[in-house]
Amino acid sequence: MPKEIFMPKLSSTMEIGTLLQWFKEEGDSVEIGEPLFEIMTDKINIEVEAYDDGIFLKKYYEADDQIPVNAVIGYIGEANEQVPSEPPAQADGESSEDSGTSSPSESAVSAEVETTSGEKVRATPAARKTAKDHHVAIHEVTGTGPKGRVQKRDVEAAVHSGETDQRVSPLAEKVAAREGIDLANVTGSGAHGKIMKSDVTAATAQTAGTAPVKTQKLAGMRKVIADRMSQSAFTAPHVTLTSEIDMTKAKEVRKQLLPAIEKETGYRLSFTEIIIHAVSNVLTRHPHINMTFEQNELHFHDDVHIGLAVAVKDGLMVPVISHANEKGLKQLTKEAKEIGRNARDQKLLPDQLKGSTFTISNLGMYAIDTFTPIINQPEVAILGVGRIQEKPVVVDGEIQVRPMMGVSLSFDHRVVDGAPAAAFLTDLKKVLEQPFELLM
Repeated sequence: MPKEIFMPKLSSTMEIGTLLQWFKEEGDSVEIGEPLFEIMTDKINIEVEAYDDGIFLKKYYEADDQIPVNAVIGYIGEANEQVPSEPPAQADGESSEDSGTSSPSESAVSAEVETTSGEKVRATPAARKTAKDHHVAIHEVTGTGPKGRVQKRDVEAAVHSGETDQRVSPLAEKVAAREGIDLANVTGSGAHGKIMKSDVTAATAQTAGTAPVKTQKLAGMRKVIADRMSQSAFTAPHVTLTSEIDMTKAKEVRKQLLPAIEKETGYRLSFTEIIIHAVSNVLTRHPHINMTFEQNELHFHDDVHIGLAVAVKDGLMVPVISHANEKGLKQLTKEAKEIGRNARDQKLLPDQLKGSTFTISNLGMYAIDTFTPIINQPEVAILGVGRIQEKPVVVDGEIQVRPMMGVSLSFDHRVVDGAPAAAFLTDLKKVLEQPFELLM
């Protein structure tokens, strides 16, 4: 009996996954554990492995399709086994499209397509895909499904009857109508010469005598980041304390330990790991900083789980080093380097992005002295780290040039007062200026 392939639900907030690519084609053999397809969730890209052996019999979706979680996206089974030609229903109790009504799976993921008049057209995924394949403007097709929903057979009928020869995307048509652009004078860059929004935008700019402006819809990881940053900035009153730390002895520690750690792990000890070690140590003495604030409750954590902000293509990820307070510099170096690399390569697992109690954002590789980081909720504080630079400072009454590092502690003033935050930052300064104590 054929086995269903589902769009997995990889987090509690995930509702839709974007199919990035298939690693197998229909007819290929599949073994348990082999990568079968790759998806983009609201947080990460991840490869999904096969749970069954057999032949890849059917795929219902292509790259860039957005699919609801738990929807059937394909089948694995024995050669020549029969499978449905359309995605099966996600729930019982409704008949299929062949019986004159839309299937539950289509109803669950049906989309509303905006027309140039601002109205909405309901269409099933199969109808949208067929319209895309045949370069049909779906808003020109009369729907026969419930509430006028356009179904696959409606699009096919329009194609066969020659009802529509539209090669303009609905959004392009809307922009053209708004800007007064004659589409007869616009050359389409889409498939089979289809006019896209970018073509109309370029024509508008040409008419105005200006260069076209590149636009990009906020989506995927970038949209998630935007939503989370807005929520944090507008719900948590941020207060930021800054300080300068003399890194003279921290540099000495790094110089002495670097060869041994590199020999053991293959990775070079950086100041990031020294800072993680120091922060983890200090947080165990400051429970009001190592806490999270969720649903109007404060959660105090005995263990320290450090989120490490990592810049990736088109966004930012915060993988987590769990139980950082129990690890030495050797292990922290190995973990920090590996999760940073996996984040940039889009190979993090969902569990590696959960459970942090405090985050460090290090911009020390840039010409940045201090900055105001946004709290990674539900945490209540975040440390921003700037560059280390040589500065004249007064030491024992004499002016000396020392490597000074700027740090910024942003905290949620709803639940953290200034004095505890200042005490934490003061202790962190002491530990980093006397880092040999960390080796005791």
